[in-house]
Amino acid sequence: MAGRPRATGESAGVRDSRQDLLDAAAELFIAHGFAATSTRAIADRAGLRQASLYHYFSGKEEILTVLLSGTVRPSLQAGRTLHGMPGSASAKLWALCQLDLELLCGGRYNLGVLYLRPEIQAPTFTDFHTERASLRALYRSMVLAAGADETSADLVFGLVEGVILTRQWKEIPDVTAYASAGADAGVQIACPHADLVVVRTEALALMAKVD
Repeated sequence: MAGRPRATGESAGVRDSRQDLLDAAAELFIAHGFAATSTRAIADRAGLRQASLYHYFSGKEEILTVLLSGTVRPSLQAGRTLHGMPGSASAKLWALCQLDLELLCGGRYNLGVLYLRPEIQAPTFTDFHTERASLRALYRSMVLAAGADETSADLVFGLVEGVILTRQWKEIPDVTAYASAGADAGVQIACPHADLVVVRTEALALMAKVD
């Protein structure tokens, strides 16, 4: 399909216009809020005409839905795969924490701060809330299977999502190392006496099998 024309005159085929719109929206939603950001502003920031935005999205609500889903769905899919695999609950928990932390830490924009926006409580974003609740339930299942309680499950989920606040005041230069340290902490909450070397080794083997 021929690329949509850009406001700059550059062919949209040269770059990924859909991703440019997502990046522009992410930056503007975080800086100015969802309500204060117009589709024109998003298109302008992406270097596209406003009409071209509607070639990719129905409006800014769909853009926000895609951005929010991208912070949860990959971890949810990986977690479901891990949950169905043979192995210890502690190793599965470590793997899920590590993958989830890498997702939340590794993006160009700290999209998790959008969770705090009041606009996302609207029915439009029900699917996101359902996916996030399903991810939380996976954490709970793994923590309980490891022998811990509901409070521990809440603490582990809070520890992982806490990186959203951390990214507001500091850069995380080594995402993999940070995610691994966070996964260690998550397992220590659920399984204080676990041998982390053994858990990591098993978890990394499980992760290698996750698509």
